[in-house]
Amino acid sequence: MINTSREESVYNPTQDNLIFPTKPEFSSTEEERQHRKARLAAACRFFADKGFGVGFGGHLTVRDPEHEGLFWTNPVCIPFGQVRKSMLILVDHKGQVIEGDYAINRAGYVLHSAVHEMNPDIVASCHAHALNSGAWASMGREIEPISQDACIFYGDHTVLAEGSGKVPVGSDSGRAIAEAFMANKIVIHQNHGLLAASRDSIDSAAFWFYLFDRVCKMQMLSESLSTKPIHVSAENATYTQKHLGTEYIAWLNFQCEFAEIQKRHPDFNL
Repeated sequence: MINTSREESVYNPTQDNLIFPTKPEFSSTEEERQHRKARLAAACRFFADKGFGVGFGGHLTVRDPEHEGLFWTNPVCIPFGQVRKSMLILVDHKGQVIEGDYAINRAGYVLHSAVHEMNPDIVASCHAHALNSGAWASMGREIEPISQDACIFYGDHTVLAEGSGKVPVGSDSGRAIAEAFMANKIVIHQNHGLLAASRDSIDSAAFWFYLFDRVCKMQMLSESLSTKPIHVSAENATYTQKHLGTEYIAWLNFQCEFAEIQKRHPDFNL
């Protein structure tokens, strides 16, 4: 179940002339390209701030708006906290660098190229070796609807056991993950970690990754208590997912994070 609503929500102001984030509109493909690249670099800084960087592990991608068989990604061995827009590289589905000076992450290319190639509607995807979701991935279980935040992913995430714990460097390693994304926005790769994808923006994908990692921590904390957590009913979980699990709401949430990134890391856009 994928909720792709992108424009309206109960959070939109009903009065006119109030300051509120609006989705960007572009006068050219190049303008949209530069926007996507800037947001990708900002998402890398966001991941750094959240502690998702571990060595050279982790990769974020966004599809090029003109050449849909190509995607932009962060270079390998550049920490998330140092990624700038000018450092991003343009890659094809064969792993060839079309534009840029840096090398790619082999595992990142294998996973993301399959995701983008087999899901032409996916705009952006994220993967990192985050602590909470990495720990939860060892359980081989979906998260449970124990909170409002968890309900955002209700019926919209899955666990993939195929290739669990194996470094995905083979040319066909990303196929199962790509297939899992056909009906989900989050994939928990067992004994590996978390992947998130958006059919709208890197903003949404990055925020979903962060929130799901946080939800994993909530799940593990709740399971450490002496009493079992009370589940949200299926009806209420579905209602919450419908209103808070949309691409638009994820994008809207990321605008708060982006404002902080602009203040703390203004060089991301260089």
